[in-house]
Amino acid sequence: MVAVPETLAKKAMSRTRTFIAVELAKAIREKIVDLQDDLARTGVEVKWTEPENLHVTLNFLGEVPDTELHAICRLVSDGVAGTGPFALGVRAVGCFPHVRRPRVVGGAVGAGTQELVRIHAELEGPLFDLGYRTEDRKYTPHITLGRVKSAGPTDKLTTAIQKNAGWLGGEQVVHELQIMGSELTPNGPRYTVLGRAKLA
Repeated sequence: MVAVPETLAKKAMSRTRTFIAVELAKAIREKIVDLQDDLARTGVEVKWTEPENLHVTLNFLGEVPDTELHAICRLVSDGVAGTGPFALGVRAVGCFPHVRRPRVVGGAVGAGTQELVRIHAELEGPLFDLGYRTEDRKYTPHITLGRVKSAGPTDKLTTAIQKNAGWLGGEQVVHELQIMGSELTPNGPRYTVLGRAKLA
């Protein structure tokens, strides 16, 4: 039996928390930050998503062996090879799972929803064939703006969200998807671009 050096064994077992996403334009992120600041004035404890981490997730893969990351990037590139650039609009703000008990504050996607849903579906089959699970629930494109941490009343936050129901975050043109790595830290997730899949 051949002994494998410990450093090589650790590298072979190395995994990266991975997802496929659309990066948001700077102008949209700035509008979201203004909205977050407005909602934060309610005093309800929320862990707001950092500006550089704001995105629209298409497919979440979970822990991916680093040896498979190249194949994932190739799969995504092939999957969008026939898709051209499209407009993506960010509008409205809501919360999950219920307005009276908000746990997640999210922004909705208007224009571009059909394209994102189609791309998600087209990637899901090949990803499943590689061994990555599919979501049980229907895919709905959105942006996570923050996660509620407060165990106390959230009435003021709910009221502020309802007041901003017609909020508009702007539009951008999507030219590529990003394959992202996520490292969980005490200060929140740190994202790294592992690969880019250009649209046709």
